[in-house]
Amino acid sequence: MFIDHVQLEIRAGKGGNGAISFLRLKYMEHGGPDGGGGGRGGSIYFVASRSETTLYTFKYQKKIIAHDGENGGARDRYGKSAEDVYVHVPVGTMVYDAHTGELLADLIEENTPVLLAKGGRGGRGNATFKSSVNRAPRIAQNGDLGEKRTLRLELKLLADVGLVGFPSVGKSSLLATVSNAKPAIADYEFTTLAPHLGVIRRAEENPYIMADLPGLIEGASHGKGLGLQFLRHIERCRVIVHVIDMASHRDPLEAYQQINHELESFSPALLTRPTLIVASKMDEAGAQDRLKKLQKQLKNKTIYPISLLSEEGVDALMKAIDQTLASAPMVILAPVESTTERIYTFKPKTPFEILRPSEHLFVLTGDELEETYRKMNTTTDQGLLSLFRYLRELRVEEALEARGIQEGDTVRLADFEFTYHGS
Repeated sequence: MFIDHVQLEIRAGKGGNGAISFLRLKYMEHGGPDGGGGGRGGSIYFVASRSETTLYTFKYQKKIIAHDGENGGARDRYGKSAEDVYVHVPVGTMVYDAHTGELLADLIEENTPVLLAKGGRGGRGNATFKSSVNRAPRIAQNGDLGEKRTLRLELKLLADVGLVGFPSVGKSSLLATVSNAKPAIADYEFTTLAPHLGVIRRAEENPYIMADLPGLIEGASHGKGLGLQFLRHIERCRVIVHVIDMASHRDPLEAYQQINHELESFSPALLTRPTLIVASKMDEAGAQDRLKKLQKQLKNKTIYPISLLSEEGVDALMKAIDQTLASAPMVILAPVESTTERIYTFKPKTPFEILRPSEHLFVLTGDELEETYRKMNTTTDQGLLSLFRYLRELRVEEALEARGIQEGDTVRLADFEFTYHGS
């Protein structure tokens, strides 16, 4: 099954917590602090690989989670860092933030890892807090949380030449004739359900990739049939080969115009790509008359008639494709950073906010406040003192009093709660 767009969650590993420990030896009555730091959490990288051809793996694997780093230990033992996770996806995969729509990575370079979720740093052990004024610190840091993202993956095949046209016009047969690809071919009307790639190797030219893409129908640019799946892949093609069936009941000019309309509706830039028009099935009855009529209607364009049954005209078409590719520019889908001047307005950042969900409950929130709290080990008296000292530095008590807090009310910070007693 060919899957070309999925959504999944990734979560990097949390850093290990630092340890609180003191040296205990038989002949050393008062050993110093020896708590080691925690290890780094595992990061998540995405890697483009030509051995992958579909995003089918992620149809059922909706979450990718890296391991957490190990906690620190006694005698200055540092926790082991977790192994990074490398996710292999097909070349041509585009990674978006599912919430903002921001393009995070365009994976067109094979075997080049791209970091998409960074593992958390390990926390410091109490050995690092020793100083001349605190020779026995009972304090350590917890590890940072790893990054968490919800991603949308879209596969846009990397092909140099894309074959477009209505179903059953001969695209699959053309690809099978000129390359090593083996797409499904039938003598009745049906459409390719998944893109097929073929490598074109001609003695006088460099190898290139040709793609037989799902056939278009009217309304494809609005999601009808397999249209959006088709149009996603044609975006990357440097040259478009438009195949028109000369033996079909459909008028050739009408077929040509309808396909161009769907391309333009999806992206007007597609009509600016170098395009070759191919008249297929020229061995069928009436094909010559239809070709002459089409040539008069499109008198400013070159049409390449071919018969795949006898392979007549195929060599001339391939030479034309070679020449067109030689001058066709590369297609860049990633957004280019604007060089226009930007004006930023400074907005003072508050480290915390106070919510009051009920009369006697006050909730402290804020990225800076919560991040600092998560690093604090509050299982010791010194750790608690450090937390309250930090809250005092932020003038949290004054802010709570301004919101009307009373003796005995509850204050909550993440998973930590305490009862307020006025000074």
